[in-house]
Amino acid sequence: MRAYSFAAAAHGSVKQLRKYTGEPYIVHPVAVAEIVKSVPHTPEMIVAALLHDTVEDTPATFEDIEEEFGPRVAGLVRWLTDVSKPSDGNRAARKALDLAHIAQAPPEAKTIKLADLIDNTSTIKERDPDFWRVYRHEKLRLLEVLKDGDATLWARAAAQCEP
Repeated sequence: MRAYSFAAAAHGSVKQLRKYTGEPYIVHPVAVAEIVKSVPHTPEMIVAALLHDTVEDTPATFEDIEEEFGPRVAGLVRWLTDVSKPSDGNRAARKALDLAHIAQAPPEAKTIKLADLIDNTSTIKERDPDFWRVYRHEKLRLLEVLKDGDATLWARAAAQCEP
């Protein structure tokens, strides 16, 4: 509950809404956590799933997360946070940097990333077919480096990319 409250407050502080639906952003981290709960997981993985976008999208810092939830959760969130910045180049260049980062992550972080991809794909594929073509290519590249995440989630994420 503390992680949910932290994430809801962080995303709410910037009035972040879910793209395409306009729902409060917290629905996405909750969906990611629910997907992670469906496979073998640790409590830290569930907390990190709820917090996975806070540093990237809100004023929250890794230090805030470590202070509130400990170093293991902060470490997972660090792996799940994009390292690229707009100054790193175009989308392809930025996504290559982020791919190299997540490729080095532990299996627990990769499992959360797979859950994130699954939830994002369901929305993008249904509501933005033009962007889906770009996102699908990026997702296929990510799947190559996420194989040591949970096998069930990997298969589910891969199946979403089938024509």
